[in-house]
Amino acid sequence: MEYTTLGSTGMEVSKICLGCMSFGSKDWYEWMLEKEESREIIERAIDLGINFFDTANTYSNGKSEEILGNVLADYDRDEQVVATKGHFPDEDDPYPNNDGLSRKALEQQLRRSLDRLGMDTVDLYQIHRWDYDTPIEETLRALDDAVRRNQVRYIGASSMWAHQFQEALYTSDRLGLERFATMQNHYALAYREEEREMLPLCEKEDIGVVPWSPLAHGYLTRPHEEIDATTRGETTDPLYAHPYRKGGGIEINERVEELAEEKGVTMAQIALAWHFHKDSVDAPIVGTTSIEHLEQAVEALDIDLSDSDIEYLEDPYEPVEVTTHK
Repeated sequence: MEYTTLGSTGMEVSKICLGCMSFGSKDWYEWMLEKEESREIIERAIDLGINFFDTANTYSNGKSEEILGNVLADYDRDEQVVATKGHFPDEDDPYPNNDGLSRKALEQQLRRSLDRLGMDTVDLYQIHRWDYDTPIEETLRALDDAVRRNQVRYIGASSMWAHQFQEALYTSDRLGLERFATMQNHYALAYREEEREMLPLCEKEDIGVVPWSPLAHGYLTRPHEEIDATTRGETTDPLYAHPYRKGGGIEINERVEELAEEKGVTMAQIALAWHFHKDSVDAPIVGTTSIEHLEQAVEALDIDLSDSDIEYLEDPYEPVEVTTHK
């Protein structure tokens, strides 16, 4: 395993972050893994040297946090870097103040997340999206207090407009509050809108970048004509309705397939190797329901892509509509 420093935190993390959205209950999504299957993947990840885990209060209504916490309790907690998120509710029928980024909502969500994880402190606490109903000053003061109480070590943000992220960073500096140290954004070979503003901003401010869905919800793991036959491909959930086929996506998919065959690796490994060659990316978040795919993700760290390979993969891309943080 290779390790890197997460942004300007000084904290060392594996260059692969294990995404834990797949762990929980099939009542949430039918493709999710229950407790014992999830444990096998988390333990194999630790064996492979992965020390960075990302979950959220809303994943399977908190069951993902419970599973991750139960597994990590059998290991040295000091060796692991655990990230979770707040904003969205952790119940199917949210009640008032069970979502959003107000002080009340955040403090309640964080307390429940720590209880489910079985931890006194979470290494990275992220806001899952921007809250248009709560002033950013209130959110940042609540997060700053959580750091001072030692419930949180670092704070991070997720998909939002670059001007919103800049406003948050400026507000923290102006008020002397804890700064967002990371950005978890939607970034993949078939969805590169973040390169226009967000990634340059993160580079300028020394923000750690941990992209979600680096495999474009599986679109870059198999030939595009096979995607609709998968469980996720058949879902009507808007979470997976990103326009990967637009903006040159079909040709990108075909070029990933071609390069994978040429190098004798999988399409997913090529798509991940592209991330590992990006200086702006610290650790892509890899979610999986298969130990084999997890092992292949780690093997992708050893794949060398030339400048011409990267140019060939990127060349068909054209702008597409932003779909993740309107």
